[in-house]
Amino acid sequence: MYAQEALRITKGVPKLYESSANGRRQFCPDCGTGLFYSNAEMLPGLVDVQSGTYDEPEKIPARAHIQIAERVAWMESVHELPEFDRYPPQE
Repeated sequence: MYAQEALRITKGVPKLYESSANGRRQFCPDCGTGLFYSNAEMLPGLVDVQSGTYDEPEKIPARAHIQIAERVAWMESVHELPEFDRYPPQE
């Protein structure tokens, strides 16, 4: 998360969706990619930037899991599942 005043959008205008009384989600109006989340009540002055949208996401590694209160139970061990570069083989 970053201070709201530090956020600079250099191209385009995100579309705004009011997801709750205080929650605001911004996304690309062309492709639908989620960009930002803010909540003036819970996170005053902060904006959560979706890490997959960074130009170089590898330079800013994750430091914590958040919002796990209602996560699906199997997500706790999802890192143990097989991995594929694209799609699994079709059998």
